[in-house]
Amino acid sequence: MTLFNRSSRSQTSQRTASRTASYSVKSTKDEIDGQSITAYQLGKSDRVWQNGYGTTSDGNDTNRQNKPTRKLTKDAKQLIIYFSRSGSTELLASKIAKASHADLLEIVVKAPYSGNYRKTLSRANSEREAENYPELDMQVPDLSQYQTVYLGYPIWAMTLAHPMTEFLTTYGSRLTGKQIAPFMTEGGYGQGDSVDRIKSILKSQGARDNQYTKSLVVDGNKVDQADSRVTSWVKRIVESQ
Repeated sequence: MTLFNRSSRSQTSQRTASRTASYSVKSTKDEIDGQSITAYQLGKSDRVWQNGYGTTSDGNDTNRQNKPTRKLTKDAKQLIIYFSRSGSTELLASKIAKASHADLLEIVVKAPYSGNYRKTLSRANSEREAENYPELDMQVPDLSQYQTVYLGYPIWAMTLAHPMTEFLTTYGSRLTGKQIAPFMTEGGYGQGDSVDRIKSILKSQGARDNQYTKSLVVDGNKVDQADSRVTSWVKRIVESQ
């Protein structure tokens, strides 16, 4: 999902976006750590979807019905760390987990983002302008066993979603020496400066000796069609280890 500045959209687009919020939610057969996934953008045509503008959520960043995803094992060498507001990034994370057999850790904030898009947009704009990012509500394990860390997030205003920014700012030093594999869902405008932002934050937090893979970028309304892309992407990463 891409969060736009309010001024960047016309009144016509805003009216269309208001209508998109009423479209039915599409559930998938996919699961993440045994829990079902609901992704709010799936099934919408590009015309209706409007680059993600107006996308609703469950009001608890995918966790109204689910417990925050946390699957940690003793032997895994790969870990997926992700944040998802409306379900699309979570669905992409589940596909990567299936292809890679990686462990999973969901980023959780103390104050979840509103299910109402415009309220989330207003909050995100305020956080970005003030550089005041959301407080996290999670325990991060020892990461020393992992060689590759997949970082998953939606694109907000052509950059990292704020929970991922806060996670990297808080825990970035723990990613020293890791291969970093960024993946993201977006509204049709690409990854923006998100990968450069990851590199900058990790460097500022003292992380060193990181290698970065090519990022995986998927339109938020088409994640259910991304299986072959995910498989190929993960295969290249695993073979590079």
